[in-house]
Amino acid sequence: MDEPVKKSSTRDTFESLVVTVILAIFGTTFALQAFKIPTGSMENTLLIGDHLLVNKFIFAPQGGLLARLLPYRDLRRGDVVVFKFTPTDDQTEPGEHFVKRVIGVPGDHIRIFHRQVFVNGQAQTEPYVRHDPDYADELRPGDDFPPPENEYLSGATSAWEAEITSAVKNGELIVPPGKYFVMGDNREQSWDSRFWGFVSRDVVIGRPVLIYWSFETPHDEYQHNSLSDRVSQIVDLIIHFPTKTRWRRTLNFVR
Repeated sequence: MDEPVKKSSTRDTFESLVVTVILAIFGTTFALQAFKIPTGSMENTLLIGDHLLVNKFIFAPQGGLLARLLPYRDLRRGDVVVFKFTPTDDQTEPGEHFVKRVIGVPGDHIRIFHRQVFVNGQAQTEPYVRHDPDYADELRPGDDFPPPENEYLSGATSAWEAEITSAVKNGELIVPPGKYFVMGDNREQSWDSRFWGFVSRDVVIGRPVLIYWSFETPHDEYQHNSLSDRVSQIVDLIIHFPTKTRWRRTLNFVR
């Protein structure tokens, strides 16, 4: 009887490494991806320094066999989504990732009056929303939306200023097919669909499901990208890991 062929330890290690790399590539391409929150536009749902796992498998593709066979679903109002937004007025880097909440789906009629959101004529209950106390007695751009005809919306891109009139009817914004209206939970500190328009379905990457780690981070850290800044941030992380980790947020699900 023939003896079984024994693999060398080097070959075992190489094969394990190859399998690990393949699984990692598959996971980050089709299933999960890690992201870090750089700004406060989604406070208090998501804080600066929250590290997220994003489910890239949840939302249904546009038709096809996979949409019928696998457990996908459509985007819904209230979903927190990650998408790759390419601006038109050079206010952010092309292809930057955004995290916002879906307020309107295709066909919805959107209106905001004194910060109260109405969808299809119904006032929305939004327990996740944060309003900046500094502006409690002051209406900010976007607190009433859409703006009256021919009125400039401060902070809006020029492309959206030109497009918005075609989407407004009887004082309401109508979400077109294949598009979504999104906003940040931290309403007075969020640059969102009120200012740059609709999000196309094909740029939505997935839905954040888990805060796998949260670390106290300065509000302006994302603006400091030099080598010396990166070194300082790494040193800060090493020294203050136990004290600056937000242990109560770590391993929390995103809602």
